[in-house]
Amino acid sequence: MAYYSPEQISKAKSMDLLTYLQEREPQELVHISGNEYSTKTHPSLKISNGKWHWFSKGFGGVTAINYLTEVFIEAMDIITKNAQITPKVDTVKQEKTTAKNLILPIKADNNFKIIQYLKSRGIDEEIINYCIENGLIYQEKNTNNIVFLGYDNNKNPHYVGLRGITKKRYVGEAKGSKKEYSFRLEATTQNDTVHIFESSIDLLSYATILKSKNRNWKEENLLSLAGVYQPQKVIENSKIPKAIEIFLSQNPHIKRIILHLDRDIAGRNSTLALQSVIHKNYIVIDSPPTIGKDVNDYLCGMIRPLRKQQIDK
Repeated sequence: MAYYSPEQISKAKSMDLLTYLQEREPQELVHISGNEYSTKTHPSLKISNGKWHWFSKGFGGVTAINYLTEVFIEAMDIITKNAQITPKVDTVKQEKTTAKNLILPIKADNNFKIIQYLKSRGIDEEIINYCIENGLIYQEKNTNNIVFLGYDNNKNPHYVGLRGITKKRYVGEAKGSKKEYSFRLEATTQNDTVHIFESSIDLLSYATILKSKNRNWKEENLLSLAGVYQPQKVIENSKIPKAIEIFLSQNPHIKRIILHLDRDIAGRNSTLALQSVIHKNYIVIDSPPTIGKDVNDYLCGMIRPLRKQQIDK
């Protein structure tokens, strides 16, 4: 058992949750507005004015140790750095939004910064421009975040995913977003297959991979889940994400569902759950990236040698 000095214990007890996340897990923070924050893993957890409250569980607190005690068995080891921190599983629990109206972020005067960012992630510029021209993405004015839009069949926006372009890797959603209308690219011709991804970046990465193989990416149905939902402990009791459920109901010709979820524990568990609960009338195929954690990792690994060859010429 690890020994903790009085100084370490005092520091652990006094550290508030927001400070802890900013210092140790900045990628976990989701800025809502003003001084209010949430987390990617637990959207119903709200942090504001030095306090936090976990609405779905009905309790709250002030310090990081209060929170970590509820989530991790080895809370003291994590805060004092006496134990190796287990890599965070990048999952987002899907919850119904209580907001009635979607608030669209203000558009920037141009999309230059998000174009450069997406290109730096290996995504093809033609695909980026296609999304901009069709109102699927744009650059937010105040933050330069990428805004990913999702629409219903009447072309009304119902979902706004936000992605930061700095090293902090901010990920969030606009108030009033409905995950059932998450970011997607629908086939321009009827196709009986839909490809499922955790994130919008992975979706665009896969479109880029298709293009690199001289395949027409516009003829494929590509659907993001805006993060991976949490399966139930008993996998058979898990529910199909609303985004998949609605897409299938609106596209009765779909026969095959190909899952391109991450290769981490969360992605594998989600894949097993979806294979278990999706109706047996569909062919469900597990097709994770063969290299890297996710589809974008695979894309970057694929194009890195090509870029090196161009530099060496």
